[in-house]
Amino acid sequence: MNKAELIDKVAEKANVTKKEADALISAFTESVVEAVAEGQKVTLVGFGTFEPRARAEREGRNPKTGEAMKIPASTVPVFSAGKLFKEKVGS
Repeated sequence: MNKAELIDKVAEKANVTKKEADALISAFTESVVEAVAEGQKVTLVGFGTFEPRARAEREGRNPKTGEAMKIPASTVPVFSAGKLFKEKVGS
């Protein structure tokens, strides 16, 4: 499902126009990205949790040359599915 298909589905389920659904989805995604970028955890009970997670510096290899190189520490966004989401997908 792409964003346009998601907008159609949300508009249908929430009984709003596609323009309103697009605005809602965009506001939701922007809000989650901003919160996680600020180091906050966003939890939606039954759906899942978005959070920043620190990755330590590690050693890797250049795939072209095979030469060892250091991969610097970074913070990455992580999504963990909630129990209800896992149960629905797993059934």
